[in-house]
Amino acid sequence: MTAPAAPSRPTAPPLQPSPEAAPAQPQSATLIGSVQRAMRLLECVAGHEHGAPAKQLARETGLALPTAYHLLRTLVHEGYLRRDKGLFFLGDAAVRLSSSGAQQKRRSTIVDALAGWRDAIGVPVYYAVYRDGEIEVLCVSDTPGNPAVEEWADFRETAHAHAIGQCLLSQLDDAARRDHLDRYPVQSITPYTVRDNHTLLRRLERTRRMEPVTERQEYALGTVCAAIPITVGTTAATMAISLPSHQADRLMAATRKLQSEIGRLMGSLAISISI
Repeated sequence: MTAPAAPSRPTAPPLQPSPEAAPAQPQSATLIGSVQRAMRLLECVAGHEHGAPAKQLARETGLALPTAYHLLRTLVHEGYLRRDKGLFFLGDAAVRLSSSGAQQKRRSTIVDALAGWRDAIGVPVYYAVYRDGEIEVLCVSDTPGNPAVEEWADFRETAHAHAIGQCLLSQLDDAARRDHLDRYPVQSITPYTVRDNHTLLRRLERTRRMEPVTERQEYALGTVCAAIPITVGTTAATMAISLPSHQADRLMAATRKLQSEIGRLMGSLAISISI
């Protein structure tokens, strides 16, 4: 009688080469090109404090424009960039990557100060600076009961019409003022707006150094505003307030109170002047 055949054993899988035996790959083969290109775009945007358009970013990073557009859209979607009026800026996700948190701390100092003054004085409070030839409104603190002025005409292009812009321009030298007005000439915003560059320049020349600047319905009908100059080093900055025109009699008292509060906190503000 024939003995039963021994049960077959499963065939062992073929031996795999050990990692040590695998041939080394060139470093470039292990890098992901799209990630490299996205990081270059992030670094490029970070170097443009006032934002930059896609074409400029593509040119500076050496990327084809369609590639740059695709990556920029992806970075915006993921929150690493934000887009505003055709310009790209670092987004919240990119800011969170900062290890030092210094920028957030400086901004927090300003935000907390503005909120305190808003509540104490009962008016919207604004913080703005003049950098690289442009006006930047960096922080606004208001409430539903005391709303801020709506930016219906670009603040950067209408410095001649609002207290913030006039205050910042008053801190510049004559050449810088004329340069700004060459780029953003006076235009009528309301019936109360200054009429031409020459008249505005004369007004700025008469403005006493470090005195508050006021305007009444020059930017927005039904609104009066005042701005207090703040100069730290070479940075021109301002804190400003606004009120509805039927409360215009409160403007100067509120301005003096804000000026007093700024003087009390000037040390910490000087450190935080650049957000």
